[in-house]
Amino acid sequence: MKVGIPTETVAGERRVAMVPAVAPSLLSAGVELAVQSGAGARAGFPDGAYRDAGLSVAGSAAEALGAEVVVKVHGPSPEEARSLTEGSTLIALFSPGRSLDTVRVLAERKVTAFSLELLPRITRAQSMDALSSQATVAGYRGVLMAADRLPRFFPMFMTAAGTVPPAKVLILGAGVAGLQAVATARRLGAQVQAYDVRAAAKGEVESLGARFVDLRLETAEGTGGYAAEQAEEQQRRQRDALAPVVADVDVVVTTAQIPGRPAPVLLTGEMVAGMKPGSVVIDLASDTGGNVDISQPGQEIDHHGVTVVGVTLPASGLPTHASQLYACNIANLLGLMLADGKLAPDWDDEILATTCVTRDGDVPHEPTRLLLENPS
Repeated sequence: MKVGIPTETVAGERRVAMVPAVAPSLLSAGVELAVQSGAGARAGFPDGAYRDAGLSVAGSAAEALGAEVVVKVHGPSPEEARSLTEGSTLIALFSPGRSLDTVRVLAERKVTAFSLELLPRITRAQSMDALSSQATVAGYRGVLMAADRLPRFFPMFMTAAGTVPPAKVLILGAGVAGLQAVATARRLGAQVQAYDVRAAAKGEVESLGARFVDLRLETAEGTGGYAAEQAEEQQRRQRDALAPVVADVDVVVTTAQIPGRPAPVLLTGEMVAGMKPGSVVIDLASDTGGNVDISQPGQEIDHHGVTVVGVTLPASGLPTHASQLYACNIANLLGLMLADGKLAPDWDDEILATTCVTRDGDVPHEPTRLLLENPS
């Protein structure tokens, strides 16, 4: 069985779905791997490294996309989906509800497509959890971006010329990305506090040595450890309560996301304008609508003296380790389906049943199927 690894075509993407160090676990299972020439170059993995690891190098995207199994970081475009072999299998990280044109093509091509975004939050699936692995990278990078732009130190310094107090950092959202941001800001010596609508986040934040901001508002516990979407009135009260906290800090890193839904707006332009000149806001949810209503995806703007960065593809900024972690997620999920080097998925397995978007021309993922039937 051949597994194809094409070059990612999303603008600015530097990650690759398989890396040389992870490939042997699949090769030893009897799988052939073919990576498109140059697919790993932007992540620091040249073609020679793949050849040395036992992979073949495909000369074109068509060759990689024509394999029995195709693994990608992003879901394919409709054009890429049309290049997939009929009846083949696809594994990628994408939101099917925001990719309905692609889903239609996948169903027409009878492709069995799995989205890692749909992975159930169960213990057995942790090694396949690409949302968490990539969020870890994003949270780390977000704080480094803030430190690079802040015109002052993060840690406290005591010098002969005087004492420099530590920077005050606020992390909004205490999921995987937020907790990694908390830990990173703490390592850099900042005074850190964090907020999340989930009550369970308080203990996690405090375990990292940061202060949890208690706004004394109702919590919003979702399923699978995620936050639930809040009504607009609840979001407004939350923003009003956060405003004085935001005004007192030097850095805000926003990480709040709801899978399959637009990111909640946590900061308004008015709240940002109330921050001290020279402050920095990093919006890690820019790709899904943004937590800051004035942030622009891929842009860095000055808003009343405050730098606001709308980060796109945050994990792509550290492509070597982001790719390595993602490749492990892919290998673990693919390994769950293999028997004697061939695909033999057990459709009674919760992981496979939950992540499957299209199969045999149908769309078993009910929320996506309903959207296709009622697009309005």
